Amino acid sequence: MKTNRTFSMLKPDSIEDGYMLPILNKINDSGFKIIALKYKKMKRGEAEEFYSIHSEEPFFEDLINFITRGPIIAAVLEKENAVEDFRKLIGPTNPEQAEEGTIRKTFARSMGENAVHGSDSDENAGIEISFHFDEGEIFN
Repeated sequence: MKTNRTFSMLKPDSIEDGYMLPILNKINDSGFKIIALKYKKMKRGEAEEFYSIHSEEPFFEDLINFITRGPIIAAVLEKENAVEDFRKLIGPTNPEQAEEGTIRKTFARSMGENAVHGSDSDENAGIEISFHFDEGEIFN
């Protein structure tokens, strides 16, 4: 089922580098409506649960340490074809492979510190949105 919502998270590196507003402006200027926004620091257990799909990967511990080292911005975005369009806007995980103008090409430090997360499917968007937001925190 196609939805018009996706989940985005600005990661600690983008916040440390002062890119919160430029990234949010790029999202807004690309036609996404920000219908929920939360500035917070993820606790270790919360991060482990959120990234549990990667728990057997060798990079899991580094990922958890990275995502919990500073604040993140969680957001729910709305737009027709939201998931696919946002994936195009952020570019691939490795910023060296990303096209000019994508968020990761412009703002990411490396493959491990890649500035932003975006849901990879409509199903995961729903899961990730409900992980970070109650329905009463989403406005449209």
